[in-house]
Amino acid sequence: MESRMDGDAFSGYGERYQMDGRVLQNFQKRFVEVQYILDQNRLLINEINQNHESKQVDHLGRNVGLIRELNNNIRTVASLYGDLSHSFARSIDASSEGESTGTLKSDGKANNQKRFRSG
Repeated sequence: MESRMDGDAFSGYGERYQMDGRVLQNFQKRFVEVQYILDQNRLLINEINQNHESKQVDHLGRNVGLIRELNNNIRTVASLYGDLSHSFARSIDASSEGESTGTLKSDGKANNQKRFRSG
């Protein structure tokens, strides 16, 4: 299964959904936050390893705080991914509902067909 981002449209699983600009901005913001934290974690892990290899008491003591920070960062990343997953599911549900009510076509464009009731 393949998915990719094309401008502001998400393509995947054979269907195309138009993504709201706010949703995409939120995704991008969250991914930037996640990447920043992961970069910090890489630095923390390097420092923890150096401190461990040095076997100096003060360096080993510093690792306690660094490991706590690393654990907090991991929790934050998990939370951000959870938020992303929830937001994505909501946006897909909204797109699917729009399609079923006739307000969106599969390409995400408005479907302006009027529905008439027979009297």
